[in-house]
Amino acid sequence: METQRLTMKDSGKIVEILNNGGVVAFPTDTVYGLAVRYDLKEAILKMKAAKQRPETKPFPMMVASKAQIEKVAITDARSQRLIDHWMPGALTLIFQKKPEIDDLVTNGFPTIGIRMPDDEFVLEIINRVGVPLLVPSANLSGYPPCTTSEAVLEQLDGRIDAVVLGESGASTSSTVCDTTGNELKILRQGPIRLEDLEATE
Repeated sequence: METQRLTMKDSGKIVEILNNGGVVAFPTDTVYGLAVRYDLKEAILKMKAAKQRPETKPFPMMVASKAQIEKVAITDARSQRLIDHWMPGALTLIFQKKPEIDDLVTNGFPTIGIRMPDDEFVLEIINRVGVPLLVPSANLSGYPPCTTSEAVLEQLDGRIDAVVLGESGASTSSTVCDTTGNELKILRQGPIRLEDLEATE
């Protein structure tokens, strides 16, 4: 497979590749992400193969609106407050998934991790595709996340359909917080701290 080199001006081409089941790496407000449509089984399997992803690990989802969260996840009043206060931003929230969401999307987990990036380019892509994207970090599994397109290509050239040239907005992945229990629980520490989340009114 030849990996196309694209720029942010090629948004139409990026949307076309994603809608046709392709895998695209692009910069986000945190690190580089590897994106596919969440509702295309072949694309998800293609991404797993590209990343050499272990079967035990679910993919995080990126959305462009609160309405997209409601379509796939079960939320409560506390999680609604967190969404309203912290999204868009460097926070991935773990929710119970809705029963109709295919198990392939979450690797068999009953939960789903969702983030709304603080990045106009990525939000535009999601809006134009029309559905949420699954967007894990753009690197081979077990390697550190990439912050430049050059680093992405070193690992994934020939394994994905396209990469958007550039660099990401930060070098740290998002905070991951599980909202499904009685207490909030940090699963991965990023820029946002537990005490900040607990203080959200």
